[in-house]
Amino acid sequence: MVITILSRSHADRNVYPSAGVLFVHVLEREHFKGEFPPYPKPGDSSNDPITFNTNLMGYPDRPGWLRYIQRTSHSDGVLYGSPTAEHVGKATIIEITAYNRRTFETARHNLVINIMSTEDYPLPYQAEFFIKNMNVEEMLASEVLGDFLGAVKNVWQPERLNAINITSALDRGGRVPLPINNLKEGVYVMVGADVQFSSCLREVENPHNQLRCSQEMEPVISCDKKFRAQFDIDWCKINLVDITKVVTIHSNRPDPGTGVLPDIGEYNPPSESLKSRDFFADFLITLAVPSAVAMVLFTILGYSMCCRREGVDKRNMQTPDIQLVHHSSIQKSTKELRSMSKNREISWPLSTLPVFSQSGEVVPPIHPDNYETTSMPLMQTQTALPTHSSLRPPPTGQAAYYHKRGL
Repeated sequence: MVITILSRSHADRNVYPSAGVLFVHVLEREHFKGEFPPYPKPGDSSNDPITFNTNLMGYPDRPGWLRYIQRTSHSDGVLYGSPTAEHVGKATIIEITAYNRRTFETARHNLVINIMSTEDYPLPYQAEFFIKNMNVEEMLASEVLGDFLGAVKNVWQPERLNAINITSALDRGGRVPLPINNLKEGVYVMVGADVQFSSCLREVENPHNQLRCSQEMEPVISCDKKFRAQFDIDWCKINLVDITKVVTIHSNRPDPGTGVLPDIGEYNPPSESLKSRDFFADFLITLAVPSAVAMVLFTILGYSMCCRREGVDKRNMQTPDIQLVHHSSIQKSTKELRSMSKNREISWPLSTLPVFSQSGEVVPPIHPDNYETTSMPLMQTQTALPTHSSLRPPPTGQAAYYHKRGL
C-alpha cells in the first residue's frame, strides 16, 4: 500500500499514513507558482526555479523516519519515509517553505501527518531488493513503484504485499555514478508480505548461486525475466528476513531517540550580581615561584663562573720557574720568526716555472747528474734555491743561539 498525496490547497493539509507502510508526499512546483508574481512575458512562469525546505515545526530538521529529495530546482520535491509504531497517535507538523530563486520570495504551508496503526503490523516476511537502473525519485513515482510491486506479487503470490521502505544507494555508502551512459545511483526497495518466500526468491541461497556471487558473477534466477524488462535487480544483494525467527538481543545500549532535542525552556544567562574573583594571589604564585628558582640557579652559576676562577697570577705561582722561562723563550722565538717571514720576498713556486723554453730547447735540470741525492730532503722547498737563500737575513737573538748549537 502506497499513499501518494499531492499538495493542492493553501491551508494546512492533513494526511493519514499507516505505520510500517511507505509514505510519499509530492511537493508540486505548479501549486506554488500561483503564489509568486509571474514573468513579464506570458508563458514564461513555468521556468521559475523553485526549491523547498522542510522541517519539523519548531525544529531545524525533519523527524528521523522522514526523508526529502529534490534533484533540481526545476523538478518536484518528494517527502518519503516509513513511520513506525512508536509514532502512532502523534501529530507531526511539517513546515514546507518554497523559495522562488528568480524573485527571492517565499511561500509557506504546513503538512500535518497523523500516523495510524494497522492490525497486521509488521508484516512477518520482508524482502529487500537492490535495483541498479533506478534513482530514488524515479522509484518513488506511483506508476513505477506500482509496476515493481506487481512483478513481485506475480513471483511471490502473497495475499497482502506492501512497500515498506525505499533507500537510495548513496545512503548505504554507495558512490556517485559517473555522468556517462545515463548511469543510475541505484535504490533499495523493501517489501513485506504475509506468506513464506517463494521458491524463486530462495534460489539465490543455493550453493551454486552463492559461488557465482562470490566470484562476482550473476546468479541464475528463473524469475529474473519477469523483472528484466524494466528493473535490473542485483540478486546477489537480495536480503530475505523472517522476523518471526529473528532473535531479539537485549543490550545495555540506550534506545535510539527521534533525533529531536527535548524542549528544556529558554536559556537563562548567569546573573550579573556574581562576585568578582581576585587573581592577584594566583598571579604571584605563577610568576614569583619560577622567578625565585631562576634567581637561585643564576646565583649558583655566577659564583661558579666568577668566584671560583684561579686567575693567571695564581697559575704562574704554581708553575716552576724553568717552565715559565722555557715557555717565554718559545713565544719570543715564534714572534720573531713570524715577523721575519712577513719581510722576505715571495717568489713563484717551482710548479709554475716553464719546462721548455720558447725556442724549443730543453732547460737543464736544477741539480746536475752527480748531485748526491742521499742528503736531499724528501720535500724540496723554495728556500734551497740560491736566489732565495741570498735573501734570507742572518739569524739574530735567540734564533742565532740555536743556530750556533746546530739546533
